[in-house]
Amino acid sequence: MKFVVKALSNGTARAGVLHLDSVAAAIDTPSLLLSTRKGLPLFVSPDLLSSFPSPDSRLLHVSPLHFLEGLSIKTISKIGGLHQLVGLHDCGFAAFPRDSIQCLPEATAANKTGASFETPCGRLLIKPAEYMEMMSSMKPELWATLADEVPAWVSDKRNKTSVDRTIKWLDECIALSPVSGAVFGAIVGGSSLEERRRCAQEVATRNVSGYWIGGFGLAESMDERPALLNAVTEALPEEKPRLICGLGLPEEILQGVAAGVDLFESTYIYHLTLEGFALTFPLDGTQINAPNLAPNVAGIDPRKINLRATVFRKDATPIVEGCSCYTCQNHTRAYINHLLNVHEMLAQILLEIHNTHHFLGFFGLIREAIKAGRFEEFRKDFVRSRYDDLVEDGSEPVLLAR
Repeated sequence: MKFVVKALSNGTARAGVLHLDSVAAAIDTPSLLLSTRKGLPLFVSPDLLSSFPSPDSRLLHVSPLHFLEGLSIKTISKIGGLHQLVGLHDCGFAAFPRDSIQCLPEATAANKTGASFETPCGRLLIKPAEYMEMMSSMKPELWATLADEVPAWVSDKRNKTSVDRTIKWLDECIALSPVSGAVFGAIVGGSSLEERRRCAQEVATRNVSGYWIGGFGLAESMDERPALLNAVTEALPEEKPRLICGLGLPEEILQGVAAGVDLFESTYIYHLTLEGFALTFPLDGTQINAPNLAPNVAGIDPRKINLRATVFRKDATPIVEGCSCYTCQNHTRAYINHLLNVHEMLAQILLEIHNTHHFLGFFGLIREAIKAGRFEEFRKDFVRSRYDDLVEDGSEPVLLAR
């Protein structure tokens, strides 16, 4: 793995290039990691991955805990790792336990021997040696060390303990590190600025290829998050990539980019798709193709529409006019409305294609703004436009939080 920072905007927001051996073309950052279930996209079959923008869509997140209810680790190793198992030879895999859907950290059950997670198999305690056996068998391009993530409401003592454990496990994982794969050191600390900074400083002294910033999306507020992010990124060397877990909303992504984060694991697309929503915010300065929609029809948030709504039953237009994704080029809102209301799985397939394409386009706008030196202006305009829309609809701006 190679990473180079190409441009800076407002001092901290940065655009770079990530090179992975398995991906033919370089991946521009900031970039999105696509969520998977056992290494495959949640609704889209592997043959449809080619319909996504490339190489933006070629970096996939996988949780090794997904495989605990299926093939054994030894079997995966015998097959040759994740790429051989799922047949995605031109994609890069980023592996870390948390996936924000099914495998969530359980801070109350963690102890000094390992981290605890709620999984489809129940609550599991994962020890560093077991975790590294998974990494050695799966052979991902990059992986994060084991971390003790805690929610925002824990005590200062618990925050300190989580950092101590995470650093200890980092050293154990590095000692057991497989030959292949770039190591991303895990950084935690909950809502404590001091512990966040201490953890980042400690991890920065280790021999790692990048940094995985954990513990976000666990009940911290939008207002306190920027300071926590800056406490971490200010302590890290600039030449190595930073990956974060737990930020999903567009406003949250912008907070991460403003702090200097390069890679984002997000389940935002999954939740939108599952609930029947389609992203519609403009990517080229044009107006959303949803004139005169009441807030409840648009799903309150003016940046997405609820395609289950009856108003779309006879709507013969694409989700977004001018969108180049497979869904918008071939299908209408009325058809997807029908599929959703008769519970056809094709609805989620078409929605995930569109939402992924649209969200990757959003990341493209972010990169352009950074390269043009106007990221902060872009961020403020984006947030202000949503705030104005919410005020016009009579909604509270607190919807900016998750």
